[in-house]
Amino acid sequence: MCGIVGVFGHSPVSQVIYDSLSMLQHRGQDAAGIVTNYQGRFYLEKGEGLITDVFNKSNMARLLGNVGVGHVRYPTAGCSSVAEAQPFYVNSPYGVVFAHNGNLTNVAEIVGGLFETDMRHLNTRSDSEVMLNVFAHALSRRGAVKPNEFDVFAAVEEVHRRCKGGYAVITMIAGVGMVAFRDLHGIRPLVFGTRDTGKFKDMPSATEYMIASESVALQVGGFELHHDLEPGEVIFIDMEGEVHRHVSLLAHEKAPCLFEYVYLARPDSVLDGVSVYEARINMGTKLAAKIKREWAHVPIDVVVPIPSTSRIAAQEIATRLNLPYRDALVRNRYVGRTFIMPGQALRKQSIRRKLNPIPNAFRGKNVMLVDDSIVRGTTIKEIIAMVREQGAAKVYVCSAAPPVRFPNVYGIDMPARSELIATGKDVQQLAKEIGADELIFQDLDDLKAAITEAAPGLTHFDTSVFDGIYVTGDITEEYLNLLERQRNDTAKQTEDVASHISRNLAAHI
Repeated sequence: MCGIVGVFGHSPVSQVIYDSLSMLQHRGQDAAGIVTNYQGRFYLEKGEGLITDVFNKSNMARLLGNVGVGHVRYPTAGCSSVAEAQPFYVNSPYGVVFAHNGNLTNVAEIVGGLFETDMRHLNTRSDSEVMLNVFAHALSRRGAVKPNEFDVFAAVEEVHRRCKGGYAVITMIAGVGMVAFRDLHGIRPLVFGTRDTGKFKDMPSATEYMIASESVALQVGGFELHHDLEPGEVIFIDMEGEVHRHVSLLAHEKAPCLFEYVYLARPDSVLDGVSVYEARINMGTKLAAKIKREWAHVPIDVVVPIPSTSRIAAQEIATRLNLPYRDALVRNRYVGRTFIMPGQALRKQSIRRKLNPIPNAFRGKNVMLVDDSIVRGTTIKEIIAMVREQGAAKVYVCSAAPPVRFPNVYGIDMPARSELIATGKDVQQLAKEIGADELIFQDLDDLKAAITEAAPGLTHFDTSVFDGIYVTGDITEEYLNLLERQRNDTAKQTEDVASHISRNLAAHI
């Protein structure tokens, strides 16, 4: 899960990119980077941490140019290190900068070809670098002194043929322009927006463009949403500012990731025509109806959301059930999202620093906690224990999403089945495991309907984390077992230790 931004402007863009990345910080807190282009040269700043850690007045001043790309990273693969911070860069052909959100599912088969046939070098274990080299090699094979839109479209078409999985990409080619494209199923989000410079004082009227992971990144800079890229769509903006579009003949019906609407995206975003805010209201409406049907025997005194993603659904549930709603778990906004923190120990340690209960809201009450989803179970276990410590009589839990029982392979950090608390358990077993008196989940059909009702034309989704059906059709049991060995928390902790030792050694050389 990452956030990407690309801006093609007529004035310096570094501040615009920074502001847009600030609206996408929820998508990645491990590293950040910005690359700009000025007079054919790239200017790069990137590092580990939040954008406020990476960028300052001094290095922002060095980011010259009217065209640029930005990235915030959470590592779903590889270690947490500055070497894997994006955007990535290769100097051949032309000079290419690359920012990627998602995950490739056939990296192993691509890598061999890159070494043996394409004769390209990889410097990290990031699938983003693999994809960059596939694109760069495809572009070089065209042999153009200066590529045109047909060269770019052909290069992206080769990426689609060779790379499987979920991906959204923004890339810059020195002296050529900016390119953005989306995977053949539209799993990972990507939006395109425009703004007229004539709205600014002392500037002539001209059109500027932004491409980003979510629509909120457009809004902060005054860009208007034009459209979401279609599955397999590529947009090429040449150096004269002309926009060229193409949709691959290999494209499938759009099937965006359902988890974007449940948790990943901001509520003020619009993705594939769906207002995330409206979709979460619908989730609350449908879950309230299920609670009425199945929990008539459950005496509920108060509805409390687990902030902040579940707040919208919880408010709707309280309204529909005519129950008091209380924001009784106060969030410390200076602690990051625990879901995307690498390592189970770090997630658990951060929960009580992140949330603090208001005792009077819980003492002697039958409390219904509303969560957006239950993935590893670490957060909900700690919160239930915390609520009981405040004197709650009963603790009921409802989830706005179905049980997460299967790994995600398209760019969300839930790859290991052994770390998903719902694996191999029914609802009663899960309730006992997390310490809840009662537990209820949203039905998958209701969750899909909540999205479709917000955008009637959107009917297909990637629902793999809930039902194990992978839309790309290439995921085998062998692949999932390999993924679990490579990407569980134990493996990541080993990588992080190795990365830490490497950085310390480098500092003393």
